[in-house]
Amino acid sequence: MNARERWIEALTFGKPDRLPLLPGGPRESTLKRWHQEGLPADRPWSEVLMETLGIQPETTKPQVNLGVNFDLMPAFEEKILEHRDGHYLMQTIRGEIVEVSDRYDFTYLRSAKDFVTRKYHRHPVENRADWDAMKKRFNPDTPGRFPEDFEVRCRQLADRDYVLRIWFNGPFWQLRNWCGFENLCLFMAEDPELVEEMALFWRDFIMTILDRIFARVAPDHFGFSEDMAYKAKSMISPAMARRFLMPCWQTWSAAARRSGCRIIDVDSDGYIGELIPLWIESGINSCQPIEVAAGNDLPAYRKQFGRSMAYHGGIDKRAIAKGGAVIEAELQRVIPPMLVDGGYVPSCDHGVPPDISWADFIHYSRELAKLTGWL
Repeated sequence: MNARERWIEALTFGKPDRLPLLPGGPRESTLKRWHQEGLPADRPWSEVLMETLGIQPETTKPQVNLGVNFDLMPAFEEKILEHRDGHYLMQTIRGEIVEVSDRYDFTYLRSAKDFVTRKYHRHPVENRADWDAMKKRFNPDTPGRFPEDFEVRCRQLADRDYVLRIWFNGPFWQLRNWCGFENLCLFMAEDPELVEEMALFWRDFIMTILDRIFARVAPDHFGFSEDMAYKAKSMISPAMARRFLMPCWQTWSAAARRSGCRIIDVDSDGYIGELIPLWIESGINSCQPIEVAAGNDLPAYRKQFGRSMAYHGGIDKRAIAKGGAVIEAELQRVIPPMLVDGGYVPSCDHGVPPDISWADFIHYSRELAKLTGWL
């Protein structure tokens, strides 16, 4: 099987020749530790890992990216508003006013390069006037939202042997970016009509872009980020999720299925046990990263939800950090029971943190390779 076939088979309860080997990826601070522990700084960590394990890396055809921009256009100007007492007060490309340590620059706020604590002072949508201004930045017809060679890229993707993923922000994630978590929750209680308006706007904006993509190419893996749960509960009630978020989930999932895409995925940290039934009802059939510290238990979820949901992740990062027999016990706790039915790709249950040594990561990856059929 090639990488594309294997991924689809693994997450649709098929019969892959072996499971995808995806131990998880380090953040910047993790790599800094690993370099101090012997990982060569001039080579990709994944290349060195596979060489250390004695596994020949899988090759694919040159990969083509759709190059579609789901984000705001134009972006806000990045600028430092204040530098005081070891902190920057910054405006981000999304229009947030954020305070961070002056050890970090704007690149840490654009993407999840590392584990960075931040304090939000203001979000760009605090009232209806702000919302009216924000909508103008999400025009699906803005020049540059689709690359000039979009049609060519779609034709090139017809004969791929790698996984084509489409990924963007879910409604909770996006509205939180606009309003901030606390303000969004207040709006849900005090101005629910505004929340519904924003969510439906996001549904339709995304759907307009997806229609243009699906008319030309069917992705293999379709999904969105939500991050809508704490350690023990969802951040909003299931009733609120049903009212404000499900119209987006249901519309997008149905469109993805019509296109021929078989994996409809959602990413949320935290405890997701009370969200999985809503996701299944919405047509979502895969989720990640299944954080164990938040109370998620994959074998228990499989008993409860059966083959209605596939999973990616679920290996406790804390067990990997403890090393040795603890790693092996954690892998045995999760992987063999999940492989009875399939619908699972094991991986670290979030970004690999810096308390995991390079030696323990190699040990974990070697044991994972044995259980997934690579060694």
